[in-house]
Amino acid sequence: MPGVYPAGRLDKDSEGLLLLTDDGRLQARIAEPRYKTEKTYLAQVEGEPDDAALQALQGGVELKDGMTKPARAKRIDPPELWDRDPPIRFRKNVPDSWISLTISEGRNRQVRRMTAAVGLPTLRLVRWSVGEWTVEGLAPGEWREVEV
Repeated sequence: MPGVYPAGRLDKDSEGLLLLTDDGRLQARIAEPRYKTEKTYLAQVEGEPDDAALQALQGGVELKDGMTKPARAKRIDPPELWDRDPPIRFRKNVPDSWISLTISEGRNRQVRRMTAAVGLPTLRLVRWSVGEWTVEGLAPGEWREVEV
């Protein structure tokens, strides 16, 4: 659709909410770091997060491009999601678990780099929400129009 642009981006290995808008101010408010729009991700990670890893994420993590801002991080039960194609790699002898991570920045592959920095490589990453909007109730490829 002409004049409609994504507000933010998802890398090819990530899934979930992608907002499209024809409102340039809204697009900037969502995508520009200075506005600090919160984005919540559900991450299936290799390993089991301990309190130290969660506290590190909550306090900010040192990455090659500098320290991240503090995040909200917590362990969660495995969410009920659509099947992923292709499925994540499965290793019989390595446990995996899920965390919810809310950030207010948008660096390139930031969530993946943050979880790796605390010893929890991301296996599957789903952007669950951006600001007030959520993917809850939508299947892959489905969309809904919202009023702003």
